[in-house]
Formats: sequence, C-alpha cells, structure tokens
Amino acid sequence: MFTVPKRLRPFFLHDRSLLGLLSRVAYRTLRDFMRATLRQPDAVPGAIASIQTFGSLANWHPHLHCLVTDGAFMHDGTFLHLGFHQIEVLTEAFRRALLEAFVHRELLTRDQADSMLAWPHSGFHVHHLVRLEPDDAYGILQLARYAARAPVALQRMHYDAKNQRVRIVSDKTDGPTAGTHEFEALEFLARLLTHVPDKSSIYVRYYGAYSVRRRARWRELGILTGTRVLAEATGASSDSPTWPELQARRRRWAELLQRIFEVDPLRCPRCGGDMRIVAFVLDHQVVHAILKHLRKSRPDPRALPEHDHLPVGRAPP
Repeated sequence: MFTVPKRLRPFFLHDRSLLGLLSRVAYRTLRDFMRATLRQPDAVPGAIASIQTFGSLANWHPHLHCLVTDGAFMHDGTFLHLGFHQIEVLTEAFRRALLEAFVHRELLTRDQADSMLAWPHSGFHVHHLVRLEPDDAYGILQLARYAARAPVALQRMHYDAKNQRVRIVSDKTDGPTAGTHEFEALEFLARLLTHVPDKSSIYVRYYGAYSVRRRARWRELGILTGTRVLAEATGASSDSPTWPELQARRRRWAELLQRIFEVDPLRCPRCGGDMRIVAFVLDHQVVHAILKHLRKSRPDPRALPEHDHLPVGRAPP
C-alpha cells in the first residue's frame, strides 16, 4: 500500500489525472527497486494497482493498494524470487520520485520539495506486511475485494431520517478515526460525491508481467504465462479444463450478479431449489413485456414508479 502526506492530497482532489501519475510513479519505483535488488536490469514484476480515494470515514485520502509478485520475470518467463528486502529504501525512493514528478509538473517548487524531504516524518508510507501464498485462492480473492471496495460499507452506515444525520462506524480500532462518527446528511453526501470518478477513469491498472501487452507477447512467443507458471509451481494440471470446471466457469456470471444485487439468480424464490437456463430472450419488446408484468404482479419496493405515458427523453415530475 502506497500512501502520501496530507499536504499533497488536495492536488489529487482538484486534478484527478494525478491519480494515474501516482499509480505510474509507484510501479516504476517498485520496478526499479526490484531490478536493483535482483541486479537484473531487464526484470519486470507483475503488479495490479487499485486506486482508492477514501479513508475509513469517506474522507479524501488518495492511496494505492497493489497486488505485487514477490519477485520479477525475465524476458524468457523465468521468475526470480525477491526474498528479503528493505522497505525503507523503497519508501524513500517512492517519496523522491513523486516529489520530483510534482516539481516537473510545476505543482511544487524545488525549494518546497527540498523542504518536504527534510521532514522528520515525511507522511509517505509503503506497507508490505500482507503476504499470500500462490495456492491461497481465497486469500487472494479477499484481498482483491478489499482493494476494490466501495467508499463505505452498508453494514457500517446508519441513517437517522428524523434528524437527517448519518452515523458511520469506522473500520479502524485506534487513532483519530476510530469509533463511531456522525455527520449531517448533506455533509456526508458531499464527502461521498468526491469519490465519484470522472468519465472514462481507470482505477484498476495492470503493470509489468500482468500488463495486457506483455502477456500477449509471451503468448505469441510460446513462453509460459503466469497461470501456467503457477500451475507448475503448485503441481496443478495445466491441461484443458474438465467438464466440472467448465460448468463452474459458466456459473461465474451468477456469482457476480449475487455480489452486486445480493440475490442468487439461480435460486428459486418459491422452493429454494436450483434453477437451470432453458432459453435466452433477446427481443427487446418481449423483455419489456415480461418485466412490466413482473412489476405489476409483484412490485419491488426499491424500484422507481413507472411512467409509461411520458414521451421518451422527459423525466417524471
């Protein structure tokens, strides 16, 4: 995890393109650090950077959560384990690289950057204590979910409609943000809206061995991909998937819908049994008729009322 001091955080709020700069600087620093440690100038690690802009109370706090390989790949696909390394060196390199990028963009003067380099507590931090084994699929999934989570979990939030106040339980156990905090409804909405990304913004980025370009090049050259390297390292089979594996992949869409809407689309709401797909309805008019019938026979209290009499393009009063 890469964090920056409070003095630099407002820059990212008013210029969202700097979030991409933060991600690039973090990866380049990490890449150069691994190359110097391994003494291999052409080695590249695999990194997935997830940009987060929020703290535990939906406050503005831009930082990065990165899934990084514990080593780097050579051009022929050989993996070099990193082993022991000094995180203080990586933190200092990240601090100097980001301040230099701010000076280059004329966001800071050279004197201001030198002054920040002289701070006894820089505010820059790189956290690396979370480590996962390659066969820990559940742990990898949980960590990826945490890195791409929403600003506020519904389980930690309560709205008092009478007093128009929002109460949030922090996910921190110590520090100034720990405990329960209350906000005015408009104040909370203002906080939440600052985390809405700009159009076409990319908040999950793939670098190095995980980049699309490099993986495509390796496939063309017939070099082992990351999946096959992992399969060989763990003793798993890299042959064609079996029929149960294909069935599990086909159920993937149902799992994704369940995560979003919290409803299992393959579970019968009447008897609770498993349902199977019998047909696909692709005609727009037929789909609209089915949904209209379902809304009338069993209205969803969360759905907005229909206004079929309004012309297209006009909003209801």
